[in-house]
Amino acid sequence: MKRLAPWGVILILSLLDQLTKILVLHFIPFQESIPMIPGFFSLTHVYNTGAAFGMLHDSNLFFIVLATVAFAVLVVMKKHFQGGVMQAGWILLLAGIVGNVTDRLRLGHVVDFLDFQFGSYHWPSFNVADSCICIAAGLFLLSSFQSPTKPKES
Repeated sequence: MKRLAPWGVILILSLLDQLTKILVLHFIPFQESIPMIPGFFSLTHVYNTGAAFGMLHDSNLFFIVLATVAFAVLVVMKKHFQGGVMQAGWILLLAGIVGNVTDRLRLGHVVDFLDFQFGSYHWPSFNVADSCICIAAGLFLLSSFQSPTKPKES
């Protein structure tokens, strides 16, 4: 079976992110929740104009520029992401960037909806793109424990 090209995976993940957000926009009123696992997981429609966990709120233009620059740098530096773990992280990071920048350009904010709590602890809501970015960070951390490989010559 032929592998899907990295740009195909990025496109699929970005579209999945946008599809889930469109469903939330259409079926869950703003700031309303649908409990999926009561006391643990809900689908909650919220907006974020800042960074993770609402930091630097109302900084939409700043994050559009920052994400666009990060995307360009990552594309240029692609050859430095060697090995399966690093390449998977690169793909997930780019997909996450595309998903959230699409929201910022289209809506002026990011749509978040995955809402977890455990007892009195409530994790800030997030989305598929945020998940891709966090998993990418974990993969990059994991790869730091692997033996280094030399970048391929272009």
